[in-house]
Amino acid sequence: MNRYQFIPKRKSKGKRYVANAIYPEIPLSNTDTYVITNKGDRFDTLANQFYGDKSLWWVISLANQSLKQNSLYIPPGTQIRIPINPTSIVNQYNNNNQ
Repeated sequence: MNRYQFIPKRKSKGKRYVANAIYPEIPLSNTDTYVITNKGDRFDTLANQFYGDKSLWWVISLANQSLKQNSLYIPPGTQIRIPINPTSIVNQYNNNNQ
């Protein structure tokens, strides 16, 4: 999935750019999974493990706002929340950015 495919493209003064993405809120759910990270765990590898799609790393990152949002790496021993069904989150993201 290319999360930028629905983001409007803009052109200004002969330069093309992509508009800012609008990310959805990810509310707590009783179906969320919580894991304690190990050394070397990253958002993309966890997304691949839980969703079968490493490009959905941003869903796990967004669900854990207290962590650094500019890195794929997660400190070992950190408890993180993994939303189990990313489909509704991705759909909301796509709706926000059409």
